Amino acid sequence: MATFVDRVVLHATGGDGGNGCASIHREKFKPLAGPDGGTGGKGGSVIIVVDPQVTTLLEFHHSPHWHAQSGTQGMGNYRQGGSGGDLVLGVPDGTVVKAKDGSVLADLVGLGARYVVAAGGHGGLGNFTLASPRRIAPGFALLGEPGEENDVVLELKTIADVALIGFPSAGKSSLVAAISAARPKIAEYPFTTLIPNLGVVQAGSSRYTVADVPGLIPGASEGKGLGLEFLRHIERCSVLVHVIDCATLEPDRDPLTDLDVIEAELAKYGGDVGIEGGRVPLTERLRMVVLNKIDVPEARDLADLVRPDLEARGLQVFEISAASHEGLRPLTFALAELVERFRRESAEIAPTRTVLRPKAVDDVGFTVTRREEAGREYFQVLGTRPERWVRQTQFSNDEAVGYLADRLARLGVEEALFAAGAVAGAEVVIGSGPSAVVFDWEPTLLTGSELLGGPRGSDLRLENHARPTRVDKRKEYKDRMDAKTEARAELWTEREAGVWTDDDLSDPGQDSEPAGWSQGPDATGPSQAS
Repeated sequence: MATFVDRVVLHATGGDGGNGCASIHREKFKPLAGPDGGTGGKGGSVIIVVDPQVTTLLEFHHSPHWHAQSGTQGMGNYRQGGSGGDLVLGVPDGTVVKAKDGSVLADLVGLGARYVVAAGGHGGLGNFTLASPRRIAPGFALLGEPGEENDVVLELKTIADVALIGFPSAGKSSLVAAISAARPKIAEYPFTTLIPNLGVVQAGSSRYTVADVPGLIPGASEGKGLGLEFLRHIERCSVLVHVIDCATLEPDRDPLTDLDVIEAELAKYGGDVGIEGGRVPLTERLRMVVLNKIDVPEARDLADLVRPDLEARGLQVFEISAASHEGLRPLTFALAELVERFRRESAEIAPTRTVLRPKAVDDVGFTVTRREEAGREYFQVLGTRPERWVRQTQFSNDEAVGYLADRLARLGVEEALFAAGAVAGAEVVIGSGPSAVVFDWEPTLLTGSELLGGPRGSDLRLENHARPTRVDKRKEYKDRMDAKTEARAELWTEREAGVWTDDDLSDPGQDSEPAGWSQGPDATGPSQAS
């Protein structure tokens, strides 16, 4: 059964917001008391916090699904719904939060560092809050917003001052047990260490931690062996110690070759660039070489032989024996000196600053995009507020749908749809994914393009109170008389041209007379007889 887990997938769901209440206040001698529906409570959030008492992610390995408490529904008599409590999960110091695509969302280093994995939903407004001078008694309330659902990857990167690295069975666990109070598992076969082991070393007035990393083999940076799973644990270590087995009996292995292989794997492993504490490449760290198992005569001779070559590379070399404790005291003080040197040279960590990012001047809070898929044309509206408003609307209530239309119109969604080329009856999608809402769009006003700027339920033609002056009336009368004169002249011209002559109805012995015209010296136009 696993006792140490350093990588898990966490499925977090925030609590749903409580629905708002639509209620009318009823009280004796107050027949028009008005709405009194309360607002629903806010849903709880799923938050991970660094806890010094937690050293592994084992709990999330067995229980990966976590759901925060939901808010309760609002009630009548102005009573608000209760908010759901936040779900706080403790994680070890050095936990990195990543998205599914591998991007780093947060690097939790230090006591109290926290990250909101899934935020709770907002509570729906009650009809008391929705009341206004124009909407005195709303017959609807807003629904609670569903909580966020988020899947993240938690990776633990052990925070230690010194990392012991090397091939399997090099004596790393034995060294940790010899210089600290840690008691890791030690056996005579490779890959005995399956999890990182931490030990605290006291050298004079200096105290530091040492991490025993599982053995590395060629190709560890590409996923071979256990190296890829545990190379991340040395990213935060300030000093790297190469523990080399001078008593190995394996062919094609010697201290110089082992050192070159491990250094090549460290150079290939990039880690997470850009996160706090992830100082890469690893080849820039302070390093030291420890030639172990010199209690074996052949190993001591080999250590004396390769030591000048290692020192020629600029490396500090120590010959020790974890079994007999030979050379451990000078090693612990040398490590303490390197750790103190790194602490002095490292820049002081500045306190976290609150960064204010004001919204751009031209940011309207939503986007309208015209899309075509499989011969289907539609307009997609994306934005925090439009999507939240749609989720909180009860579409079975016509008044609630009208309120949603008012909010979208005030936000400028209709103007953006017109600008994108949408017409009445066009398909509009608000949101994305399975929670998107699809409907056939009808503009708020259909009385004319000149009235599109007016508010809902108003007519701009009724607001024009300008009275015509005497000059305007005379001009209008003159234009009307001129139009009548031109009409009479046109009719007389057509009569003279015989346009209205009907040969079938006229007498052959008489001159044809246009139908509809009367005879007589005073006749000037069509007769008025019906």
